[in-house]
Amino acid sequence: MKTKIYLIAIAGYVLMATACSKGGIIDPEPESVSGPGVETNPPNTSYTPAFAGQTRITAVRTNTAFKGTAISTALTAPWGITTLPDGRLLITQKAGTMRIATTNGTLSAPITGLPAVNANGQGGLLGLCIDPQFSTNRMVYWVFSENVAGGNQTSVAKGKLAQNELTIENATVIYRAGPAYNGTLHYGGRILFDRTGNLIVSTGERSDLATRPLAQSVTAGLGKVIRINTNGQPATANPTFSASSALPELYSIGHRNPQGLALHPVTGDIWQSEHGPRGGDELNRLQGGRNYGWPTITYGIEYSGAAIGSAIQQQNGLEQPAYYWDPVISPSGMVFYSGNRVSEWQNNLFICSLSATHIARLVIINNKVTGEERLLASEGQRFRDITQGTDNALYAVTDGGRLYRIDKS
Repeated sequence: MKTKIYLIAIAGYVLMATACSKGGIIDPEPESVSGPGVETNPPNTSYTPAFAGQTRITAVRTNTAFKGTAISTALTAPWGITTLPDGRLLITQKAGTMRIATTNGTLSAPITGLPAVNANGQGGLLGLCIDPQFSTNRMVYWVFSENVAGGNQTSVAKGKLAQNELTIENATVIYRAGPAYNGTLHYGGRILFDRTGNLIVSTGERSDLATRPLAQSVTAGLGKVIRINTNGQPATANPTFSASSALPELYSIGHRNPQGLALHPVTGDIWQSEHGPRGGDELNRLQGGRNYGWPTITYGIEYSGAAIGSAIQQQNGLEQPAYYWDPVISPSGMVFYSGNRVSEWQNNLFICSLSATHIARLVIINNKVTGEERLLASEGQRFRDITQGTDNALYAVTDGGRLYRIDKS
């Protein structure tokens, strides 16, 4: 059976859900509804946004009838998902294996042969992508938390998916974000190809007060978005940072725990989401060579309620987020929709939410968020990553081991 959600405008914006067993969601309401923002909980802070529409934007909703159905519940802590040229889905599992899923939810045996991961805490086998020439070279790239001398770190590896699809051949670590640290938090972990054929990788600042300032250091790989070639070397034409000792692989700095990366299908711009502290989850449109502020500026506070640093949200030379959430939704994997199954979703950004257990749909016009919708909220799942299939449906995985198909009904 499928779950049905009807959104009805009554004295503002009221959400009604009719839930059935075996997660699925149908939204047949024919009329568009707009009004207050979808967030109704009080914010964690009293900070003022830098511009109108930077947070709590007007709620929008999809006119087209669509449904979300759990096509598999047999994954084990999936973390990343990407689409193969033949339409199947390649998925990472946190403990260190990959699986292939059909669009009917049939799963392959675990794919082995990857370097060992440190799966403690937030670590493990994280985001992945495939080579643009995968049909001929079968190359896969992934991010993982690796044990090294001095602790562990966010690392990038590559390997060839064997013809029998049971193993990854010649797995090689091509990049390590130093310095190593003995912790279990904030690895970042997303990876994608940009339009120049280079890899964009997000790394976390490892959370603790000892490492947090390294997000602002151009000599450390923590709290960064980096740009490397497929051999792990700094990409040509990378931006230049002021210090002569700056790492040449840096693309942008000042990030906390960035778990979302997506390429705009029209502009090719790189968009990124990151976990804030208590309040202040961010969505950024990345520009090379820019500083996105953490921990100098933030719209969040410590989990204890204490201010972070000087408790400022703006400073010259530091970039403002295009959008932020307070309270947090814990944004993870994300994708821009470029399909034709639901035309009104064209170029909308879909972001997985962990703590708020939904998928956020953001309407973005001229690089500004103009509307927000929350999908599959009644499923109660921590959505971890999302991709668009070759069939133009969306596919998302959850921490609880589910694989969802989201498509026109």
